[in-house]
Amino acid sequence: MKRLFLFLTLLFLSTSITVYGNDNVVKVLAIGNSFSEDATETYLDDLARAGQVKMIIGNAMIGGCSLERHWNNALLDLPDYSYRKIDVQGEKKVEPKKTLLDMINDEDWDYITIQQASHFSGVYATYLPYLPNLVTYLKKHAKNPNVKIAFHMTWAYAKDSKHGGFLKFGKDQNRMFDAIVDAVQRATAKSGIDIIIPAGPAIQYARESELGDNFCRDGYHLNDFGKFTAACVWYEVLTGKPATDNPFKLSEASTEQDIIIKKSAHRAIIHTQVLQQKVRK
Repeated sequence: MKRLFLFLTLLFLSTSITVYGNDNVVKVLAIGNSFSEDATETYLDDLARAGQVKMIIGNAMIGGCSLERHWNNALLDLPDYSYRKIDVQGEKKVEPKKTLLDMINDEDWDYITIQQASHFSGVYATYLPYLPNLVTYLKKHAKNPNVKIAFHMTWAYAKDSKHGGFLKFGKDQNRMFDAIVDAVQRATAKSGIDIIIPAGPAIQYARESELGDNFCRDGYHLNDFGKFTAACVWYEVLTGKPATDNPFKLSEASTEQDIIIKKSAHRAIIHTQVLQQKVRK
């Protein structure tokens, strides 16, 4: 088992892609919704600072926004977004009524991420043709010719969630999780996306620990433990540095809980890399 884990770790390190701009700053723009807000706007900057990485974090946010709506917004150049940006000093600025093109052109982004609305996240048919269309659009308009397009794989709802979208999955968390993994793996392979940010699997693995199903504040949005878990995944994927080596931790988390969260993030990344290779064969 130890040999297998070592092999998977080496495989992840050899296949991960870490991009630093000419100014040694990692610049990432998330095109998302409240789930990208949960993952990127609370603890990602803290982890970057603790890991001695300069980072600019942008979030093109519309609550509950689907891939279809993002694509229509791109086509019509609609100013429907809240642009939420954290600069290298950790200062956050929010600007309303922005278009996708406004935000894409604001920086020479190293990474631009896309995600599906949570209630469609496990429904493969809702990804096409919108995801490949968005990938083409982003590569065409990005200021950085070497930009990497990544997909944010989000999480299944809490077992007691009252969200209407949970009915699609029979109000079964494991069924929803499996559907998300399947849909994302298939859709990203179809769209030519090589980088997956597996926040969802990290949350699911952490739920299997002594921490239990206690990562959501309302049945679907993340609480602080959930936000920190997701941020650890983003940090490790974007920087190539293991979250397990990062000294930042939640003030309310014990040392044991901190280890569980960071190991869950690391495990999710390795496992997702292996699944991607299988899907692409």
